[in-house]
Amino acid sequence: MFEIRIICDPADTDRITTALAQVFTTGQARVHTARSTDKTRLYVTADHHPATEWPTPTQAYTGAPSILDEIGWTVRTLADNPLTAHTGREFWLRKAALLDRIALGDEVAPAVSDATDAATQAARQLMDFDDAAVICDPRYYVRQQYARHNAHR
Repeated sequence: MFEIRIICDPADTDRITTALAQVFTTGQARVHTARSTDKTRLYVTADHHPATEWPTPTQAYTGAPSILDEIGWTVRTLADNPLTAHTGREFWLRKAALLDRIALGDEVAPAVSDATDAATQAARQLMDFDDAAVICDPRYYVRQQYARHNAHR
């Protein structure tokens, strides 16, 4: 555990404490007026977030439909329901997992493709959809969420 001291403009205190809480496990911020300025002193007790165990690709995708079946599902879903603001989470999750699985194959036997970039972008779309407040490799997040999804099918 450690203590963070920040001297800032009073209007920034909420933004700063919110940002710190996203990066660390924090206690209640103690707010004091700075001694010789119009600034505010923030004191926050913080600690690192507990380590998250990320599933391996094998753990995440065991029991998943084949890549070809997932491509078919994705294409059928898009054909029946073009992307809109109402596109459901399952689509974003399965698309991101599909692209992650394709990219994993490219990482084993590198090819001339942009599969890794596409997988990372799809993972970020899922994190945006979920409004995820975690700091991690986006593809790790997809694997974690897909493993949870697969466990509840």
